[in-house]
Amino acid sequence: MNIGVGRDFTIAETAALVAAVVGFVGKLVFDSTKPDGTPRKLLDTSRLSTLGWAPQTGLEEGLKLAYADFISCHRSYAA
Repeated sequence: MNIGVGRDFTIAETAALVAAVVGFVGKLVFDSTKPDGTPRKLLDTSRLSTLGWAPQTGLEEGLKLAYADFISCHRSYAA
């Protein structure tokens, strides 16, 4: 279940984080003339917080776990 962590990340921040996690060493280029989707991607976690829930996995760690799982399931892509 993807609930969020209560923090908004820009597309550039997310792209840089994904690039770091997967080992991409190229240059990220953004076309500012194109729309960038939903302006805010912040999920409201206040209702869950009142029930005692708190995120246990941050975005970077979640990306690392998801990428490791992808690689383990699709070894042919790791080459």
